[in-house]
Amino acid sequence: MTHAIGSRRWAIADGYIPSSSASDDPALVSHECACILNTGDTPAKVEITLFFSDREPAGPYRVTVAARRTVDLRFNDLDDPERVPRDTPYASLIESDTPIVVQQTRLDSRQPPHALLSTIAYCQE
Repeated sequence: MTHAIGSRRWAIADGYIPSSSASDDPALVSHECACILNTGDTPAKVEITLFFSDREPAGPYRVTVAARRTVDLRFNDLDDPERVPRDTPYASLIESDTPIVVQQTRLDSRQPPHALLSTIAYCQE
């Protein structure tokens, strides 16, 4: 048995996906990612809602993270209920039915010297 760690509610205040990349290599395409860790013994049912400065929220986007597994969820790949817009600032609320840990990573590869950032998301029970 593995003990579930983390929280059920996470927020990432700074989201942004550039529409261009200096490379066509999938590993180097500009992207925004939520790395989700589920250390518990049951699958985590996760819902993501995106917030914008000039329109109503989008979502929920749904993903399941298997027990004792991790998922690197690229926001670039989210398209249901709608595609995440490019070149548009947004924030995300990530909610789970079981405790998880969320880390944000962004690769901005618009120019050959790529920029990578990573930070733990804000959590609240």
